[in-house]
Amino acid sequence: MIPRYSRKEMVAIWSPENRFRKWLEIELLVCEALAAKGEIPRSALRTIRARAGFDVDRIDEIERTVKHDVIAFLTSVAEHVGPDSRYIHMGLTSSDILDTSLALLLKEASEILLADIDSLLAVLKKKALRYRKTLMIGRTHGIHAEPVTFGLKMAMWHQEMRRNRERLVRARDAVACGKISGAVGTFAFIDPSVEEHVCRKLGLTPEPVATQIVQRDRHAEFFASLALIASSLEKFATEIRHLQRTEVREAEEFFSPGQKGSSAMPHKRNPVLSENLSGLARLVRGYALAAMENVALWHERDISHSSVERVIAPDATILLDFMLKRFSGLVENLVVYPGRMMENIGLTRGVIFSQQVLLKLIEKRMSREEAYAVVQDNAMRAWQDGLEFKDLLLADERVRAVIGRKEIEEVFRLENFLENVDYIFERTFGGKRGHKERKNIG
Repeated sequence: MIPRYSRKEMVAIWSPENRFRKWLEIELLVCEALAAKGEIPRSALRTIRARAGFDVDRIDEIERTVKHDVIAFLTSVAEHVGPDSRYIHMGLTSSDILDTSLALLLKEASEILLADIDSLLAVLKKKALRYRKTLMIGRTHGIHAEPVTFGLKMAMWHQEMRRNRERLVRARDAVACGKISGAVGTFAFIDPSVEEHVCRKLGLTPEPVATQIVQRDRHAEFFASLALIASSLEKFATEIRHLQRTEVREAEEFFSPGQKGSSAMPHKRNPVLSENLSGLARLVRGYALAAMENVALWHERDISHSSVERVIAPDATILLDFMLKRFSGLVENLVVYPGRMMENIGLTRGVIFSQQVLLKLIEKRMSREEAYAVVQDNAMRAWQDGLEFKDLLLADERVRAVIGRKEIEEVFRLENFLENVDYIFERTFGGKRGHKERKNIG
């Protein structure tokens, strides 16, 4: 099913008109190569080029009788060309056309997806730079750990999407592979130079060793790459869903004027876009599994992969295009609450500084085991009794014996967690180093 707001450019790639246009382009290039070799008359090539065309409705009509889409297409083309149509499809098998055209279609779809990713990368970078020093609590196992910044979270997403872009480029190149080698890939009735000519003109790589088809590990790699991208989007969307929870409310999806969250509860503002993305990611991962099932075919091929690809190729690319656009808009309009982030940092009454206290005690020559016990005792009291962790430490004789009040106050500075943020941003985005000079060790 095509999502309601899918971009027409991606949908158009998978239209019958575009698919048949690709088929015709391939057939014409084959004729061009055969004419250059003197295997068909040049006059026939001129006629074919001048008259070749097709009618989608007519193809459908013919297919209802012949039950074969390529034959129906060739019949429609022949009706336009006339007697010289006998030179079309010479020495070819249907998969020469089907697989080579599929490579072209997936390549076209990839270009749109890469443009989508570039747009998302720009949005993520903008947010990362804006919130570079916006402190929020970091969570491990869902529990407060130590402060991070919201900008670091955006920078991490940016880096993951950069890796996804690289994966998609590799997968696009792997699947951009054509074959014009005949019924079982042996070039028995067509010269290899024809394949070289066609693939060169189309910007494809010839399949070095083909059967009747281009091997489906290439396509499995492509759809697995789409699934990874979708999974990253789900990961990001899940984070937004958590941050929007009422108990957290550090960020939330933009809620437009007039928007409604619930038919029963007028107060609701739900993360519906993020939830939608989580659901769609499951579909894209399912398409990747279907593509992997297509790898193992009988002997030189069977047709079990064909019905699968007619569904997953348009669906996966259209869905991912939709998802990338939706997530870009979501992040662009995301409402961020720095004040709430600071409130949540203080929820645990200072226990988030426990590691710094631990390290300070060790620095003062207390054993790690004793220091850990001292810090944990006071942290647990802060948790259980709702007391300030710093006050408990200042009252603990074991701590006072080795650390003065001034040093403890210095430990409880949020700025300590920002010390190397600039360094992380420099190696992520480039630019000037942070205030601390990095030194090589060794």
